[in-house]
Amino acid sequence: MSDSPARPRPLLPLWAAVLSAAGAAVLMHLSYPGAAVWILAFPATALLLLSVIGRRAGGALLVGLVYGILFFALLVSWTSRYLGPIPWGALSVVEGGLTALAIVPLALAYRWLPQAFSGPTARLVLLPSVVAALWVGRELFLGNWPYGGFPWAGLGMSQAESPLAPVSSWVGVSGLSFLMVLLVAMLIEAVRLRLWNRPLRFVVPAALVLVLLFTPLFPTAPSGSMRIAAVQGNGPTGYFDDREPFAVIDAQTAATEPLYGEDVDLLVWPEGSLDADPFEYGALARRMSYVSARIGAPLLANAATGRGDLFYNTSMLWTSEGSADQIHDKRHPVPFGEYVPDRAFYNAIVPDLIGLIGREYTPGTNPPIVDIDGVKVGLAICFDVIYDDLIHEGVQDGAQVLVFQTNNADFRGTDENLQQLAFARMRAIETGRSVVNVSTVGTSQIIRADGSTVTSLDADEAGAMLEDVELRTGLTGGVVVGPWLQQLLLWGGLGALVVGWWRARRSQAPIF
Repeated sequence: MSDSPARPRPLLPLWAAVLSAAGAAVLMHLSYPGAAVWILAFPATALLLLSVIGRRAGGALLVGLVYGILFFALLVSWTSRYLGPIPWGALSVVEGGLTALAIVPLALAYRWLPQAFSGPTARLVLLPSVVAALWVGRELFLGNWPYGGFPWAGLGMSQAESPLAPVSSWVGVSGLSFLMVLLVAMLIEAVRLRLWNRPLRFVVPAALVLVLLFTPLFPTAPSGSMRIAAVQGNGPTGYFDDREPFAVIDAQTAATEPLYGEDVDLLVWPEGSLDADPFEYGALARRMSYVSARIGAPLLANAATGRGDLFYNTSMLWTSEGSADQIHDKRHPVPFGEYVPDRAFYNAIVPDLIGLIGREYTPGTNPPIVDIDGVKVGLAICFDVIYDDLIHEGVQDGAQVLVFQTNNADFRGTDENLQQLAFARMRAIETGRSVVNVSTVGTSQIIRADGSTVTSLDADEAGAMLEDVELRTGLTGGVVVGPWLQQLLLWGGLGALVVGWWRARRSQAPIF
């Protein structure tokens, strides 16, 4: 007779687990903009964890598929705005499938660790910690693979409007994800262990709630201000928009004209604010020089540029002298949007769609920063805002303010611009920097380092923002500690899972 722990059993029958996973997907979607009911991220996390407790790998894979495909289908439905259901379905299935694979370790942790470490403290602290670390590992997996990853759905990013957002300034957005899952997993175990008769056992979860709710912003130091103008031209910048020659720069110029005569240190136009490469087209270069001269400040604009046989998505600091000595090329071009990986393979499957993407953008290698009279400005172009490495590089290189240029014209009328704006807000909080987020068609905002909004331009309206934007120095814990914490959680979670398997394998219960 073995005295090993009893064989783990699923908490829910499979049909109920599938329904629980579907409910988790819907609630998780509602926690992100546009609904942005941030507190729903907690019951969503709980429903997903409940659906995998006790499951073997096969059942966990099914549950993960239901959750992953439905969640991404809801979250990124904006991908179907112009290109139809094929890209939307493909992205949802790929991301959902990868989510399912990465959820299997969560189920294995719930099977192995209670057998390996059976005490109540291990159940209440160790098991939730490993589950939360594996959750972060799942986010890192999706955020880096394949083709550079798609880190659009980090749990912490759902908290841009919540009182929990300041936690990211200490431990990064991934650290916030970890603490959120840790709290939910602890509460689940407290209920499973029937700890309501032992209230002292709730001290740890209660303390974690207080940490999440009352953590102040990591302190950074004010260092003056910069008067920044950001212009949303609302021109025909969509991929399929009909446009006349110079229609885009005409719209940007018209929206900039009310600023002539104002005191401005930097003028910012969004991604795609030029009709062509100004280094190749003199008429565009002359217009930009004229605007810079009239505004009395350099113009940070963006266009597709060519150098030799390569093309880049380039932001350039244009001056009234007719040149741009400082440029930054987009670091993470969007696969199937700005380039096609493995083009021959995908062209054989959907040649009509692949044929629309004629230009192949090359990833940039230059720093995401420009210097304006001794003030360094950190840059991110469009979806680069979701990549930790680029944002952290700019701040670590001395950026005192962040400028994000984007073009949301292909997603008019969807939640895409609001989701991206929420990510920009989280970056302000995480880095302790003001953010100027400017789009061709909206929504554009200037955001303080605490995440509050200074001023805003509504979507689908031309306009300009002009503000004295606060500059700040000093590195937050989110920038310094965050990347190291990510690696600790990734490898620590996997390492703990292996140890749990090794200890549990002596049990008679099947461990898969």
